[in-house]
Amino acid sequence: MFKDKSLLILANAFPNEDNSFYIGTFVKEQVNELKRFFREVIVISPQPLGYRKELKNYSCDNVRIYYPRFFHVPVNFFRARLGDNAFRAVDKLIQKEQLEFDLIHAHFTWPSGYAGVKLAKEFGVPVVITIHENRDWFLEEYNSKNQKIHWTWKNADALIRVNKKDVPLLKEFNSNVFFVPNGFSPERLGFMEKNTAREQLGLIEDKKVIFTLGALIERKGFHYLIQAMSEVVKHWKDVLCFIGGEGPLKNKLQKQINDLNLQGHVKILGFVPDGELALWMNAADIFVLPSLSESFGLVVLEALAVGTPVVATINGGSEEIITSDYYGLLCPPADPECLAEKILIALDKEWDREKIRKYAEQFTWKNIVKQFLVVYNHVF
Repeated sequence: MFKDKSLLILANAFPNEDNSFYIGTFVKEQVNELKRFFREVIVISPQPLGYRKELKNYSCDNVRIYYPRFFHVPVNFFRARLGDNAFRAVDKLIQKEQLEFDLIHAHFTWPSGYAGVKLAKEFGVPVVITIHENRDWFLEEYNSKNQKIHWTWKNADALIRVNKKDVPLLKEFNSNVFFVPNGFSPERLGFMEKNTAREQLGLIEDKKVIFTLGALIERKGFHYLIQAMSEVVKHWKDVLCFIGGEGPLKNKLQKQINDLNLQGHVKILGFVPDGELALWMNAADIFVLPSLSESFGLVVLEALAVGTPVVATINGGSEEIITSDYYGLLCPPADPECLAEKILIALDKEWDREKIRKYAEQFTWKNIVKQFLVVYNHVF
């Protein structure tokens, strides 16, 4: 369908060649599937000077990746110009490298989506934007009356939202709005027996293991999980909760663990590299996502992919994945009492892990990318 065409991907972040810079992994996984359908895929991820380490351009198969730099200071004056500065950096690179493309797919509204629409107008090609913003962020944009944000939504040829509930809101700006969920790569998260994973991690086999993963920031709700664990351990002594991730709240969360005397039950792991992520997902009895706001909740899929049941909050995304108690349990956000109750129920329940894995298969990138192709065909 698109074998003679070139696709331009614009992304706020995109992993480098060895994945040591890993932000935007989900976009890279999409590209690994999309490249089979296009003559060439060009990825451009403009990076503010001094904001991230210098990333080197690279190529792989029929994919070329570029990281043009531009000046930016994180203050309001420059934030308002971020989209235009990103556009200029991308436009300059395109002219310099004489890049040609037939379609643009941008990820996130700001700044990539905005830059994508400006490029589409300049080069006379269609542009599709996937809106990944978490629910609070998206609603802030929706209610902001920000002319550049709303201009972007109105002038895209199609919008993709990763949850269903926001599609009607986006249709106020653009009639071509599609729901396409996020996905996962099975190659990244191989299934293995629970005890095998635990042995490699050095975990005790007869303990109940809870795993969670995310940036250690307020929105992820880990302080509510820690509070819930103070109740869980009253009923289940042999339980361990591992929190994977880095972030500014690490010391505050550790203090909360110490104050509640949970050092023997709750551990902060720090950054979990890809090589260990599959081990933790397979080793866990349950995965917990206590987040206050998500667009979709990709880590929920990653747990389900290996058959691990999930306890999650109703956060804007997870409730569209956990559609049955065969796969997990839901509770309101910021409610540690309910979270503790659902964790206890989940730890005591016999789960059909094979059924969970089968359910998750619909969300592989191989399947999700087919839905992108439908959208692309619509805008040509």
